Amino acid sequence: MRIVCQGHSKFLITLSTGYRIVTDPFDASTGYPVGKTKADAVLVSHHHHDHDAVETVEGYTKVVDTAGVHTLEKDIQVTGVPSFHDPEQGKLRGTNLIMVLEAEGLKVVHLGDLGHPLDGETAEKIGRPDLLLVPVGGHFTIDAAAACGVCSQLKPRIILPMHYKTSYNSGWPIQDLKPFLDLCREKLGLEPSDAEVLRVTREDLSCQPGLCVLKPVFD
Repeated sequence: MRIVCQGHSKFLITLSTGYRIVTDPFDASTGYPVGKTKADAVLVSHHHHDHDAVETVEGYTKVVDTAGVHTLEKDIQVTGVPSFHDPEQGKLRGTNLIMVLEAEGLKVVHLGDLGHPLDGETAEKIGRPDLLLVPVGGHFTIDAAAACGVCSQLKPRIILPMHYKTSYNSGWPIQDLKPFLDLCREKLGLEPSDAEVLRVTREDLSCQPGLCVLKPVFD
């Protein structure tokens, strides 16, 4: 499995077969460069403009934007787990889907715009992720402290932070990456590793960094 961040909460996941999955594609309002990404399937955590710009994706045959179990291809399954975009059960910003992708013996969990700590029932539905894509910027999502708490709760083998302030969205009222990284050092004992591409298999999980910051790569 090959994972590339394309900015914000958008990731391109390419399987060994060449099958390509895009998460939460964004439009130009994010400040990030918008290009056409080729993919076979698109995962949409919620229908806000910075997460559901499916028109920026080419070649897809499936869009997953509802709760429940979805089979993309043989041995490629996605489960949408319901959650909320805010701490008031969706009263402020609506609902959010946590996407649980299972393929090639790996469980990849994309939390979307999760806006609250996870209750025990939801955490049990998710299970233990091999890779956890977690928002950390706050304001629109959980903040650094809550994100660190979710990581402690789910115990992922690899943490990939997303949805934080960068030079592209510097006017947004969210935190940059530093508070989350500092908490991961203090609370989880993890030192971040930087990369442009993460390549991971079930067999080499133990050799991977526990916390990886993927620098955005644009098509």
